[in-house]
Amino acid sequence: MTIFTAYLRAESGLGLASRLLQGCAVCAIALPIAAHAQDVGQAEKQAGDVAVEEENVIVVSGLRQTIRDSIETKRAATAIVDALSADDIGDIPAISVGQAIQTITGATTHREKGDASEIALRGLGPFLSNATFNGREASNGSGDRSVNFNQFPSELINQITIYKSQQASLVEGGVAGTIELGTLRPLDFGRTRLQGEIKVNYNPYQDRIVGDGGMGWRGTVSYVDQFELGDLGDFGVSIGYQRQRTSNPEETMAGSSTWRACDDSITVSGVCQEVSNAEANAGTPFYIVPNALVFRQISEEDERDAVFGAIQWQPSPTVEINFDVQYSDRYINEDRSDLNFSELPLALQNREVDPAGFLRYVEGASSLESTSTLQERTEEYLGGGLEIAIDVSDRLRIVGDVSYSDTRRLDTVRSTRLRTDALDIYGNPTPVGNQRVFYTYDARDSFAPVFTIDPRFDLDDWSLFSDDARLRRDERERNNTIWAGRFDATYELDGFLSAVHAGVRYSQQTYADHTDRVEFSQGDRDVDREVNLACRRQFPQRDFLSNAPGEQFSSWATFDPVCLFREYLGTEDPGPNDDLRSIANADVSEDVWAGYVMAEYEHELGAMPIRGNFGVRVVNTAVTSRGLRSGLDVIDNGDGTIRLEETGDYEDVVIKHDTTRILPSANAIFEVAPDVQVRAAVYRAMSRPAPSALTAGRSIQLEDGTAFTDVADAIRGIQASGSPRLEPLMSWNGDLALEWYPNADTILSGTLYYKKFSGGFQPVVFDEDFTIDGQTASVPVTQTRNSDDKSRIYGLEITAATRFSFLPAPLDGLGTKISYNYANSDFETHDVRLGDIYDPETETVEPGIIPPANISGYSKHVLSAQVYYDIGPVNLQGIYNYRSQYFQDFVGGNAQLRYVAGNETFDLRASIDLMRGVSLRLEALNIFNEPKITYMPVVGSTRQYHYYGSKYFLGLRVKM
Repeated sequence: MTIFTAYLRAESGLGLASRLLQGCAVCAIALPIAAHAQDVGQAEKQAGDVAVEEENVIVVSGLRQTIRDSIETKRAATAIVDALSADDIGDIPAISVGQAIQTITGATTHREKGDASEIALRGLGPFLSNATFNGREASNGSGDRSVNFNQFPSELINQITIYKSQQASLVEGGVAGTIELGTLRPLDFGRTRLQGEIKVNYNPYQDRIVGDGGMGWRGTVSYVDQFELGDLGDFGVSIGYQRQRTSNPEETMAGSSTWRACDDSITVSGVCQEVSNAEANAGTPFYIVPNALVFRQISEEDERDAVFGAIQWQPSPTVEINFDVQYSDRYINEDRSDLNFSELPLALQNREVDPAGFLRYVEGASSLESTSTLQERTEEYLGGGLEIAIDVSDRLRIVGDVSYSDTRRLDTVRSTRLRTDALDIYGNPTPVGNQRVFYTYDARDSFAPVFTIDPRFDLDDWSLFSDDARLRRDERERNNTIWAGRFDATYELDGFLSAVHAGVRYSQQTYADHTDRVEFSQGDRDVDREVNLACRRQFPQRDFLSNAPGEQFSSWATFDPVCLFREYLGTEDPGPNDDLRSIANADVSEDVWAGYVMAEYEHELGAMPIRGNFGVRVVNTAVTSRGLRSGLDVIDNGDGTIRLEETGDYEDVVIKHDTTRILPSANAIFEVAPDVQVRAAVYRAMSRPAPSALTAGRSIQLEDGTAFTDVADAIRGIQASGSPRLEPLMSWNGDLALEWYPNADTILSGTLYYKKFSGGFQPVVFDEDFTIDGQTASVPVTQTRNSDDKSRIYGLEITAATRFSFLPAPLDGLGTKISYNYANSDFETHDVRLGDIYDPETETVEPGIIPPANISGYSKHVLSAQVYYDIGPVNLQGIYNYRSQYFQDFVGGNAQLRYVAGNETFDLRASIDLMRGVSLRLEALNIFNEPKITYMPVVGSTRQYHYYGSKYFLGLRVKM
C-alpha cells in the first residue's frame, strides 16, 4: 500500500498520502461519537447495524444495505455489471447523481463548477459510454450523448447500474459500457411512503461574494402508495418534487481556445510570426501561445425545479402497464467580471521556452480590458415513456415501449468591454502613456502562471478603462429531442437454452444549435466618460485567487453590464436580430433502426453450474445534417484589425450519411465454487459520435479581445463546427473476471479487459469556396475523419469491499470499499491545428508539430476508496476519489487538444437517526479545495485553472 500511494503521489503531484491520512483522522475523531450513539435505542438488540426485530429475523439498513444490494446485483447479473442501489427512495448516498456514480467501480467524473458532471467508465470518456434513463435514451442540452446528471435530483433516483460488458438485448451500448439510471416502480416498492427532506448548504466561496452570506437550500418531497381496485387490479403511484436554490461561484484564469505556433527565432515588436507545420518540421524553432488570457471572477445563482412521477397498473395477473414522466426546469445566472489580456501574441520578448514548446517565461505588452458579462441559462427537460407488458402464455412475454425525451437550453449573454488607451476618460495621459501595458508571465515555479504588470498602472482605477467600448448580445439555443419505440418478446424454454429474446427498436433524434449575435461599438470619449462614471461597481469578491500559487491579481476595475447596456443603448436588452439565420446554425436528424436476437442458457459442466447468453444485434444509423453558407464582408474594426461578417445571402447545404453495424456478443458465468464465479465476455461494440459532432455549420473564430490582422489570417479562422460523415468508433472486446463472495457484505473481484479499435480520428482539410468582399476565395476548412488506424486498450479493474463484523463492538460497524482501474491505451487523437493533417486530394499526411492525445476521457489510473461506520442510528462515510490526467475533447470536436490534470477529491457524509423516521444528515464536498487544472495544447502548458471551494450540506429527513 505504501508503494502504491507513493506512486500515485508521484503521478499527481498533489500529496495523496497526506490527504488520505487527514481523511482517516477525521473518521477516527468521529468514532467516539458513534460509540456513544450505541446507547440510543436500547430496546433493540444490535449487532453492527443489525437490529433483531423478531426472533431469527435480521434487518439490515443504511449504507451497509446499499453496499449489500450492490454486491447482490453484481453477483446475479448475467453480464459484467457494477451497481449502486437503494431499497428506499432517496437512500442513494450522495448529494448528486454524478457524485454517486463515481463511487462505483471503474467510474469517474469530469468536474464542472466543483460537481461531478460527465461520467467516464474504465478511464474512458463519456463519448465511449451510453447512458439511459429507465432503459431509454435521454436528451441533453450539451450536444453529446451523455445524460445530464446535474439535471436529475439524486434523492429521486434509487438505482444506478453500469453494464461493463454488452449483451444483445441492450440494443444500444457503448465501447466502455452502459449507464442505466432508474426510478422505483410503486407496486414493486410494495409499501406506502411519504417523505420530505430539507437541506441547507453553505459555500465558503459564495460567502466571499460581497453582500452574500454563502447560503442555499434544496427541498424534496416524495410520495409512494399502492391501491387495490377490485376487478381493475392493483394500482401504484409515486411522485417526487424538488426545489433547489444554490450557488456555484468560481474563480479562474483561462487562456483562449485557439493557440498558435510562433517563430522563436524572430524577435519583433508586433504580432508573432506564425509557423506552419511544414516549417516547424523543417527545423524552424517555435513556441506556442494563446490568442488571449483572462482572469475571471464568477458569481452564480442556480435554481432548479424537478418533478418525477410513475404509475404502475396491473389490471390482471398477465398484464402490466407502466408510465413514468420526468420534468426539470433549471435557471442559472452567471455574473462575470473579467480582466482580459487581449493581445498575448504581441511584442513577446525575453522568452523562456519549455522543451515541449510552451512558454515558461515571457515579457510582453497588451491592451487590458475590463469585460463584464451577465450570462443567463434556462434549461427545460421533459421525458417519459409508456410500457405495456403482456404474458401471452406461461412461456411467452411481450413488451412494448414508447418514449419521449426533450431538452431545450437557451443561453443569453450580455457582454460589455472597456479597453485601455493612452488617455483616460478625462482625456489626460495615463501613467503608462500607452494603450498597451507591459507585463511579465512567469510559469517557472508552479502550474499557475503569475502575471505582473507595470506598477504605474492601477488596475482598480476605473478611469483607465476608457476606449473601444463594445457591447455584445449573444443568444444560443440548443434543442435535443428523441422519440423512440421498442418491441421485445421473450420465450422460455426447457433444456440447455432457458429463454430466447428478440426485439426491434426505432428512434429518431433531432439536434438543433442556433446562434445569434448583436454587436455595438462606439468611440466617443465624452459618452464613454458619462457611462463609465454611471456604471462603476466595487470588485464583487473578497480574497480573489487567494489559494492560487504566487501573487495573483486580487481585484480590478469592474462595471455593471446591465447598466452599461442601459446607458449606451437606452435599453437593458436590445433583443436578437430580426434574421436569425447564420452559417453557424446546425440541424441534425438521426434515424436508428436496431434489431436483436439473444438466447440465455443454463447448464452444468460436471458439478459446475454455467449460465450466460449469446446473441447478435444489427444497428442502422442514418444521419441528415443541414447547414447554411453565406458570402462574407470584411469589416474594419477601426483599431488596425478586421473581422468577417455574413452578407445575409444564404444557401442551404444538406449532407446525408448512413452506416450499418453488426454486433455479436456472448457472456458466460462459471460457478466454480458456491462463493466464487468466473465471468467471460466477448462482444463487438460501437460508440456513435455526438450529435453536435455531426453538424454541417461553419463558425468564424472570434474570441473576446481577439480579431484578425489581415484577410489571410481571417480565413484561417473559419472552422467546421462538425463532421457529418463521421462514423461510429468500432471495437472488439474481451473481458475475464474472477469474483469471490465470502458473505453478503464482502466481495473481492478482478476483471481483465481488452479492446481493439478499428479506426481513429484525424483532422482532414477540405477546400471550400467563400465569397469574401465580392471575391471568391478558396478556404481550407478542417474537419475530422475516421482514419484507418488500429489501436487497443487493455486494463485491470479491482473491487474489494467488506464489513469488519468480526471486530469487537463498537468497531464491528466499520466497513470499507476500494475500487481501482488501470488502463493502457495507444489511441491517437491529433490537434486540429498543430497535429497531423490528412490531404484527401493527395492522400498524404502532413506530420504535426505537437504530440497527439489519447482517446477523449482516457485516464490511466482511477481510484475510489470509501471508509464507513454504520451501526445503530449512526452512519459515517469518507469518500476519496482520484483520477489521473486525461484528454478532454470540446463538445462537438474539431477543436484543439485540451488536457485535464490529475485530480483528487475527498468528501465526508454523516447521518444519525434522531427517532423513528427522522434523521439528520451532514455532507461536506471537496473539503481540501482541490482546483481543476487544464493544459492546452500540450501537457504542462496551463490553459486554465478553477477554484470552487468546498460545499457543506445539513439536512433533515422525515419518513412516514
